[in-house]
Amino acid sequence: MKIETVPFQVVDWKTVDITEHAGDSGKAFWRTFQEGNIRVRMVEYTPGYHANHWCKKGHVLLVMEGELTTELDDGRKFTLQPGMSYQVADDLFPHRSYTEKGAKLFIVD
Repeated sequence: MKIETVPFQVVDWKTVDITEHAGDSGKAFWRTFQEGNIRVRMVEYTPGYHANHWCKKGHVLLVMEGELTTELDDGRKFTLQPGMSYQVADDLFPHRSYTEKGAKLFIVD
C-alpha cells in the first residue's frame, strides 16, 4: 500500500457519521474516513453478523473488541481475538467474515 496525497489529519471518530450495512444476518455499522487513495473505517458488527459477499479488496484489519472469524474461499478459517490482525492484498484471497459475539474493528484499505 502506498498512501498518496493524504495530508496529516486527526480523526475524532465519534464525530464521523455512521452508515448501516446489512449482512446475510446481523448488521455492520461503519464510520468511514476517506482521503486520497485510502479508506479508514471503524466498524462494529452486531452479534450474529455474517457477511453477504466474498470480498476481494485488500485490507489491514485489527480486532479491537469481540471475536471475528474470517474464512477464505479455499475453505481456511481464522478466528481473531482483540489485538489480532490480518493483512491481505487486493484480489489475492477472497474472504468473508462473521461473528457470533459481535466485534469492533479498525480497517484500512
